[in-house]
Amino acid sequence: MDPSSLLTLPDWHHAYRDGASPRRLLEALRERLHRDSPGEAWITLSGPAEIEASVTALEQRAACHPNRAAALRAMPLFGVPFAVKDNIDVAGVPTTAACPAFAQTPPTHAHAVAKLIAAGAVCMGKTNLDQFATGLVGARSPYGRPSSTFAAERISGGSSSGSAVVVSRGDVPFALGTDTAGSGRVPAGFNNIVGLKPTPGRVGSSGIVPACRSVDCVSVLALTVADAATVLALIEGPDPNDPYSAFRLGAAQPKPTLRIGVPGTPVFGGDAGYAACFEQALAQARALGHTVVPVDFEPLLAIAELLYSGPWVAERHTVVQHLLARDPAAVDATVRSVIEAANRFSATDTFRAQYRLREAQRDTAALWQQLDLLMVPTAPAHPTHADIDADPLGMNALLGTYTNFVNLLGWCALALPAGFTGIGLPVGVTFIAPGAADAALARFGQRWAASLALPLGATGRPAAAQAREPLAAWPASQATLPIAVVGAHLSGLPLNGQLTERGAHLREATQTAPHYRLFALPDTTPPKPGLMRIRGHESGAAIAVEVWEMPLAEVGAFLALIPPPLGLGSLELADGRWVNGFVCEAYALVGARDVSAFGGWRAFVQAGGSAAPPR
Repeated sequence: MDPSSLLTLPDWHHAYRDGASPRRLLEALRERLHRDSPGEAWITLSGPAEIEASVTALEQRAACHPNRAAALRAMPLFGVPFAVKDNIDVAGVPTTAACPAFAQTPPTHAHAVAKLIAAGAVCMGKTNLDQFATGLVGARSPYGRPSSTFAAERISGGSSSGSAVVVSRGDVPFALGTDTAGSGRVPAGFNNIVGLKPTPGRVGSSGIVPACRSVDCVSVLALTVADAATVLALIEGPDPNDPYSAFRLGAAQPKPTLRIGVPGTPVFGGDAGYAACFEQALAQARALGHTVVPVDFEPLLAIAELLYSGPWVAERHTVVQHLLARDPAAVDATVRSVIEAANRFSATDTFRAQYRLREAQRDTAALWQQLDLLMVPTAPAHPTHADIDADPLGMNALLGTYTNFVNLLGWCALALPAGFTGIGLPVGVTFIAPGAADAALARFGQRWAASLALPLGATGRPAAAQAREPLAAWPASQATLPIAVVGAHLSGLPLNGQLTERGAHLREATQTAPHYRLFALPDTTPPKPGLMRIRGHESGAAIAVEVWEMPLAEVGAFLALIPPPLGLGSLELADGRWVNGFVCEAYALVGARDVSAFGGWRAFVQAGGSAAPPR
């Protein structure tokens, strides 16, 4: 089997399930990477000895299970190759942060890498980056300048440049990057892949050379949303060695239809086709049933300026202070100019900026009362290498227009392919959600990607060819309680807002078992039905219901809104499952109109039904 045909996690999983040898596949892949993968994308590539050691360890772990299927269940990334941005530690491999004078060989893996290897993944090497993860261009490295996989004269984007390039080429199914100001999103957009940036603190950052330690994120670059979400599910969680670790859970699913905020006056950098592609993306969002809401982005852009024009640049200085004092020439000239700006700020400036940010966090939180998501161009333009040489700081600032503010505000983001310009350049959009909404954002992204079915990276393979099911892992979300609703809480009916306001999402529309009767309750506002389970010898009906998943933390508040004679009890569905659902006390049904023949409350209301019994 040729490993070049294995592009996604399900591809690799199915190959191993069908008996493929990890030693043969990974050694063949190693040879291909050394032969064909662009050298400027890598800083360190694994050699035969490293692959042999990884495979031997993998086989020893697999031998503890009764068969290959059991090993695949225990290790969901069994034998899957991946790459690691070279500011993230892999035990025994030098971490350079793209600065040879800074290189050090760690004895242990970074937290995220350790979790991947525990899941069975095999590291194929360390990828290039803007030095010290300082830049969105991918051009600030002594190890070479990666280019976009779609145009050799265009930048790859950074700082996770090499990771994006090797994923887009199909060299590995996923790679780790980092994202402080957009470093995992901009290169995803320039290479037609997925860039998943979690909520700050969701993935532990121990074992990573910091850029801005207080807001750094480990990011995931992959060809599909499902693959990126699977990797996030495996690396997320508390990290006892990261003081900024803050694992929080949000909703599992997005609402069926969303209010999506977009820039009222989008900023673009002159690339032909970028504005038109963003308009097409807006049209796609509307076609999917969502409402697009123009938003004034000036408050967000003002926050973005804090990251490089404010004292947060001093966080970068803490990492390289001693190297700059000892050997300033070892640091890239542009990177050095950015980091040395820290010397302009005083402790007083730092506290003033902290106060400003805290006010901005408070004020921008109100956005999520009116909106469910933000949608922005991943980048306003796609510069050439010549553009970057002519104006390295100005072009970098332009690229961060819609990325720099996200981590400062504690939000999560997902960069997704959106189409191509007339000259074949990929164009991406990024969806931004409040902190802890990672699971729901990934679900939304999966639907977005399915609606476009664009090619996977630069491989030329259509997304439609990936019909295999994704792996089961998904980012964790709040515990929920399924609640079956039968009347005024149904979608579009007067009380449905009591569900959606509490973060509930629709799981399914179905029917009860055929053992129920539905009655129109008299003198209720808005009109409501009562559902009663009948005795075995009586004639019953299957009644239409919707099952909603409600966060457990909200169930008590929801119960307080339910007036007697209604309440929650156990309800049997058509397939035999039992869920919590609306039931009615029997005394209230005496003399009430039986409307079971309509098959459900919605049909009864649409027929102009009345609670009064027919004469």
